[in-house]
Amino acid sequence: MRISMLLLMIALLYFTSHAQQWTKEQYTKDFDYFLNTIKEDYCYWDKKQTDWEKVKAIYIPALDTITAKGGFVLLMEKLFYELYDHHASLNTNTAASQRLVPSGTDLWAEYINGKPVITEVRRDFGAYKAGLKAGMELHAFNDVPIEQAIQPFLGKSLKTVTPEAKSYALRVLLAGTHLGNRKVSVKDKGMLYDFYPDQPVNLLEEHRYEGNLAVRSYGDIGYLKINNSLGDNNVIVSFDSALNSLMHTRALIVDLRETPSGGNTTVARAILGRFITKEMFYQKHELTAEQRQYGVKRSWVEIVSPRAALYSKPLIVLVDHWTGSVGEGIAIGFDALQRATVMGTKMAGLNGANYSYTMPNTGIGFSFPVEKIFHVNGRPREDFLPKVLVKLSDNHATNDVILEMALQQLKKP
Repeated sequence: MRISMLLLMIALLYFTSHAQQWTKEQYTKDFDYFLNTIKEDYCYWDKKQTDWEKVKAIYIPALDTITAKGGFVLLMEKLFYELYDHHASLNTNTAASQRLVPSGTDLWAEYINGKPVITEVRRDFGAYKAGLKAGMELHAFNDVPIEQAIQPFLGKSLKTVTPEAKSYALRVLLAGTHLGNRKVSVKDKGMLYDFYPDQPVNLLEEHRYEGNLAVRSYGDIGYLKINNSLGDNNVIVSFDSALNSLMHTRALIVDLRETPSGGNTTVARAILGRFITKEMFYQKHELTAEQRQYGVKRSWVEIVSPRAALYSKPLIVLVDHWTGSVGEGIAIGFDALQRATVMGTKMAGLNGANYSYTMPNTGIGFSFPVEKIFHVNGRPREDFLPKVLVKLSDNHATNDVILEMALQQLKKP
């Protein structure tokens, strides 16, 4: 703990001496702009315990201590903790910032019956390689008991501290900072164990994909995995080429389990369009700010159109907690189109569609959900569950049980 505090002090000193500086008045104006923008446009107030009116009073005294951009960034990150929303974040960070969830973490955890439990481990990243498993109960993080360690990430304005808010804080904690390595202590079958997921290499900082897609075959079953590239329109050409090479297969698996950073709907519609024969609705949007301001509800349903050569054979779409945002939109789209069986764990559950804003003085960008997104059946996207829901346990530590289940299902006559 002392080492972590020392590293944080070093980082703050660095930003104090090297970063561009603004006046207190400029920081205050950006602070107010941030608060007002979220108050007016954030679309999930109806399910939050946040008292946004108290946030300013809680944090404005800290503005007196800000002397450089790095310190201001760390302060604004604390304001986002009040929303306990993994889809809301700054578009910049410092070395002392927590990594983003889900893109910057390899552990998914929740409070279950009051206990902090690992529910999924990201395959091929540090936590997985270190031996952490679903089902383990978290005991401490960097030698600090979990209940104490999550406190900095729990909102201070909450009317009630819900299990959702605590689970959010737990996941932010487990992601760690860009600056330091993690020690994760767990209870498993009555014993305490320590794990070091960032040794010998911090894969959350150093991981590189071999390409934007992975393509292979399992006999006559095709497999196409998207490697966190749903925001790159160039992946459309890559996807078409890969799918064209698999047209001869008798069934296909599309793997969305490594799409935590989201993307854009151009790529989403391009992918969905290869599997349908006519225009269809694939997701519903709702803009709540207009209703709050004028009392008039605004909502619409988005259409996907067929394109290029049709792949008409059986299809399974794989998802897990690292299927985020647009990846989640593709999954609910396939389900709405009744074109694929969605299989896996619950997804990241990221709220809605983000809009981006820029603070007028410091130029710091930030994003948060402004549109609610729904399945065409009216169910919120963040609540969607796969048709084949897979429950993971420590028995699945090395096997890719989700992929194995998909292959078994497709191999049936």
